[in-house]
Amino acid sequence: MKEVEIAGKLINEDSSTFIIAEIGVNHNGSVDVAKQLIDAAKNIGVDAVKFQTFITENLVSKSQKEFYEMVKKLELGKEDFRELTQYARKKGITFFSTPTDEKSLDLLEEFNLPFFKIASGDLTHIPFIKYVAEKKTPIILSTGMGNLCEIEEALNTIYSMGNYEVILMHCVSSYPAPIGEVNLNVINALKEAFNLPVGFSDHTQSSLTSILAATMGAKVIEKHFTLDKNMDGPDHKASADVNDFKEIVDGIRAMEQMKGSPIKKMVESEKEIRINYRKSIFAKEKILSGATITNANVTIKRPGNGIQPKYLNLIVGKKAKKDLLPDEIIDWGSIL
Repeated sequence: MKEVEIAGKLINEDSSTFIIAEIGVNHNGSVDVAKQLIDAAKNIGVDAVKFQTFITENLVSKSQKEFYEMVKKLELGKEDFRELTQYARKKGITFFSTPTDEKSLDLLEEFNLPFFKIASGDLTHIPFIKYVAEKKTPIILSTGMGNLCEIEEALNTIYSMGNYEVILMHCVSSYPAPIGEVNLNVINALKEAFNLPVGFSDHTQSSLTSILAATMGAKVIEKHFTLDKNMDGPDHKASADVNDFKEIVDGIRAMEQMKGSPIKKMVESEKEIRINYRKSIFAKEKILSGATITNANVTIKRPGNGIQPKYLNLIVGKKAKKDLLPDEIIDWGSIL
């Protein structure tokens, strides 16, 4: 799998999971709420916060009046993004956004963001993908509603611009996504097909989905984040709140610790317990000095600080070097 660097972190098979809190439009058009979300995300230990950058007139037709008016209320301007970018940097958390058109990208480019996200809705928007790719900034490419041919075409467009720093995101673009349609096996299928790091953009209502995705090899996890699922707005109900998101972060970090090393060996915590749990060879009855050790006059029991049972055949037939009392452990110094 190709290694990709985002925000100073290498994403590869051995890296920890890069966790993104997708704030999106859950700020409801308020910079103050956006800052509260950044603070909350930082406190629960995510790696990055992501927003959506759009110019409503370029995103939604005015013929969709109600939808247009809703989206317009959620729009943040250039100076808002400048303030939020600086705020996130001050707080020590990576800030990036998903542009929805060329002008949105131009706006974001001024802030020297470490990477850009291309949304699932733009997977087949080849002219826009080309425009993003020519910036030579790493790209996270979401693949919701897509198939392998569409993903390949998008990747070839990015590569044609000399940009090879791409992370794919498996995604099901339903809000919320039914757990029976999540198909987490796609994560490794995309890795095999394109030899790229693959993440998962989680739109389910279960905290378990993101943890399982990371366990199955997703190197980036993205989840919508809200302060309150009952707030007004299009994405809050399908988002994770602070408690949900902390459960996801803690679960993924615990999973990474649990995966550990592929080398099978005794670990530190087993060293003391091994003596008590393993078994040794003991005298079953009194064995006089010079008497022959037989299967009948020895037994095997805990603890394991004597001769290991696997050596039983080596000591049967030997002579006792001294008197051995019943239940006395036999060591190599006890036999001739």
